[in-house]
Amino acid sequence: MDHVDVKTQASDFVVHTFGCKVNTYDSGLIQKNLKQNSTHTLNDGKESAPAKIHILNTCAVTSEATQQAVRMIRKIKSTQPFSTIVVTGCAAQVDTDSFKNLPGADLVVANSHKGLLPQILDQYFKGEVKDKVFKSNIFHKEELEADGGTENVHTRSFLKIQDGCNSFCTFCIIPYARGKSRSIPIQILVQKIKELEAQDIKEVVLTGVHIGDYEDQVLGQKKYLEDLVEAVLQRTTIGRIRLSSLEPIEVSPRLLELYSNPRLCPHFHMSIQSADTEVLAGMKRKYTSEQVQDALHKISEKVPGVFVGMDVIAGFPTETDEQFENTYKVLAETPWTRLHVFPYSERTGTRAVALKQIPFHKRKERAARLRELSLHRHQSEALKHVGTVKQTLIFNTTSTKTDGLSHDYWPVKLDLGDQDRLVLNNQVRAVKIYDVQLTNSDVILLGRLVHAEN
Repeated sequence: MDHVDVKTQASDFVVHTFGCKVNTYDSGLIQKNLKQNSTHTLNDGKESAPAKIHILNTCAVTSEATQQAVRMIRKIKSTQPFSTIVVTGCAAQVDTDSFKNLPGADLVVANSHKGLLPQILDQYFKGEVKDKVFKSNIFHKEELEADGGTENVHTRSFLKIQDGCNSFCTFCIIPYARGKSRSIPIQILVQKIKELEAQDIKEVVLTGVHIGDYEDQVLGQKKYLEDLVEAVLQRTTIGRIRLSSLEPIEVSPRLLELYSNPRLCPHFHMSIQSADTEVLAGMKRKYTSEQVQDALHKISEKVPGVFVGMDVIAGFPTETDEQFENTYKVLAETPWTRLHVFPYSERTGTRAVALKQIPFHKRKERAARLRELSLHRHQSEALKHVGTVKQTLIFNTTSTKTDGLSHDYWPVKLDLGDQDRLVLNNQVRAVKIYDVQLTNSDVILLGRLVHAEN
């Protein structure tokens, strides 16, 4: 969880962001709206005075995510009893009662009303608000809040291209939190990227709840994700463009051809969840094990040096030992870089809750096996990069080990002197990888600026 502080002449605001990259984008929108609708100035978290208003932009992907927000509310109120706490985001939409009846939550502003947050706050402090909860049917919402953007002090920007989801997977609550799938027009997104580049943003990540559902109408013709990516490549000059999660059947030959342009970063995040056909059918996913394998092999063949991360759920209801072993075998034999493994978690409001549940200890055991497989693969792939030179975006000058992100999504740590640290933030520089730092859960490349070795 990240947070960014916003300060006004009358009050100090802090926005706490939970969950996904779309929420990160939406937090940027909250900051922008607060700034535009009153005399706000950004405060990079350096002020010592406690915030007077805390805005929690919540996640609802699991019940635990909601409880995490509840715990933070209680913690804030215990140390800052006179602060105002506003709960917004996905949990405010689907778990409204968890906050409505919580004494520490002063306002609950669901996703249906998130764009009205400055006006609601203004009315609240004028004593004009009679209700604690602001919420309506999310499926009636058409607004996408298209003018969000980068959070303060970030050198990369998450750009929301789409919101909502029409899939209704049996394990997922997100359609009820975000509403139906709807997309921001290509023309608006191209202009937004040009604006970000003018702000010296070096990398933009095209994100959404389900970007494979992206759709626009241009002169009466339907346009899809590939058309958007092509337009961005043709009509902007920003140096690095990255895509967020895709499903296997969304990796089309045309999309793969676009990766021949070096500005489109060789990085895929695949939302597969399982590699067993029967389990995928139970999840209501729209592809098979064979399509998972086909997509991974085609990505590896068409995009040299690609980094492929994947989301996998272990212990989905009714998953047999044989079905789990099928997933494990497929993953052991296909090309990818890293797994993000989640033991299945029951989520109230989803259809999977009514299915026969796998004992929790089995879910943990299966998740542990997949994580071990992932760590070994991640480490072995990292070692292949020792001795190579990578174009690395340097984005943190606050420590002696400066963090950066390579074009192909490897985290890089650099040893830099004080002078270099002052001038290299937000610069893309050639970095030679000399070693790999291995931990129990992560892999980081260690590098040096190329000019420092000459």
